[in-house]
Amino acid sequence: MDKTVIVGLLCLLAVALVSSDKYTNRYDHIDVDSILRNERALGAIVKCILEKGPCSPEGRELKADLPEALQTDCAKCTDNQKTLIRKAARYLIDNKPSYWNEISNKYDPEKQYVESFNKFLQEA
Repeated sequence: MDKTVIVGLLCLLAVALVSSDKYTNRYDHIDVDSILRNERALGAIVKCILEKGPCSPEGRELKADLPEALQTDCAKCTDNQKTLIRKAARYLIDNKPSYWNEISNKYDPEKQYVESFNKFLQEA
């Protein structure tokens, strides 16, 4: 095999390994406040992650990453994602408890992550 091809493959492998350390930052700058204030937008996202409605690309990604993020206290989240998740979770807990309960029951039916997630919420 040509040295250039080998070096290229190693570089691609390194990029793949580094990029898998964190979730994509593509949506890190979403205006979460405007979503939380908009009942229609918030309801659509909740329906998506509960598999009760269609998903936007952002919603699909959130739904795919949610179980792992919950199980690992958001270990692969960027700092900005952690901030957005804390803000959204606190909002749902305080203002939309029915949404929060449905999400919690779906993604943590045995309540095994409640304590660690509450600690995660208190970190910032």
